[in-house]
Amino acid sequence: MGSSEPVSAGGKASAALRMRDAKLRDAPAVRRLLEALGYPCDEADAERRVRRVNASPRQSLIVAESGEQVIGMISLDFMFYLPLGRETCRITALVVDERFRKRQVGRELLRFAEGIARREGAHRIELTTAAQRTDAHRFYTSSGYAQSSLRFVKNLSEA
Repeated sequence: MGSSEPVSAGGKASAALRMRDAKLRDAPAVRRLLEALGYPCDEADAERRVRRVNASPRQSLIVAESGEQVIGMISLDFMFYLPLGRETCRITALVVDERFRKRQVGRELLRFAEGIARREGAHRIELTTAAQRTDAHRFYTSSGYAQSSLRFVKNLSEA
């Protein structure tokens, strides 16, 4: 669903920033980034997650690379949204390595994801973020996203 292409990140970001589909070899970086986002897992679980996303034609996991180092990622899930009668893209994770924040990497990941969503025919793109992530709220607002709803969650199992 994604691709592999260099991105001009402008500003403080490295000109060598490249977006590409995640590979199994990225599992250690995915594990590290998920942990930074507050969702710890071991490397085997990270590999399982990459494999599962890559096996789905309705999902995409994109990593941002600087040189040979994975410094961020964004995951996308496409679904038909019944109330609108149209395709929607949901960002299920967006994280940038703390050492590379404030360098436009997150904004470039969003732009890249928005391009994929448009190519896939999505009418809109949405995401959720925890109430306490106020820095993320400011980032999303400055990137053109608007708060539009509340989300209620009920865990059905511990698995």
